[in-house]
Amino acid sequence: MHRRRTALVLTAAIAAAAPLLTACGSDAHPGAAAVVGGQRITVAQLESRVDEVRRAQRAAVPDETQYQQVVSSTSTLTRDTLHNMVLDRVLHRAAKDASVTVTRKEIQQMRGELERQAGGGKGLETAWLQKYGIAPARLDDNLRLQLEAQKLAARLGTDTSRPAFWKALSKASEELHVDLNPRYGSWDVQKSSRVDAGTPWVREVTTAGGEPVTA
Repeated sequence: MHRRRTALVLTAAIAAAAPLLTACGSDAHPGAAAVVGGQRITVAQLESRVDEVRRAQRAAVPDETQYQQVVSSTSTLTRDTLHNMVLDRVLHRAAKDASVTVTRKEIQQMRGELERQAGGGKGLETAWLQKYGIAPARLDDNLRLQLEAQKLAARLGTDTSRPAFWKALSKASEELHVDLNPRYGSWDVQKSSRVDAGTPWVREVTTAGGEPVTA
């Protein structure tokens, strides 16, 4: 039960929108949603991830009216997804710095435990999709993230809610020189979190075909 609570807390932290603060950023990387450790997360890669979630949501909620309600309730999906993608790399760097590794067997064991608690694999996939915007195809990746966080915290003699854990992520953020495209906000190195940009021209809307676009 403790492992489940830890996973849920961390996933919620990843999926939740960051505080609304004044943002800054660099537009030195055209076509990139973010640059982490010198590697680009392209806008196309980000949009592909968002499309995965929207397709999964559409499959889970075939009724058009209900689907539009789901879209409306997840209007920050694009920025939250980018936050998730960046944090994944930051956490992986922090874990690597601490010589923390996660095996495929550990991921499967964790998934098995969570599936039993959720009433099966489909129940777990639905819960992660509805609560955290994680597409079923990305579930194992997210569980690896949870395990890396747990093992990193244990290595540091703390837990994922304590300052020592987030200090390690801040250090990794500094090492990786995280740079977000200003349309998605900026990255708070100290908090390892996205800062939403106050730019009214950034809107997340849905086309007639149900696919999300940014304008």
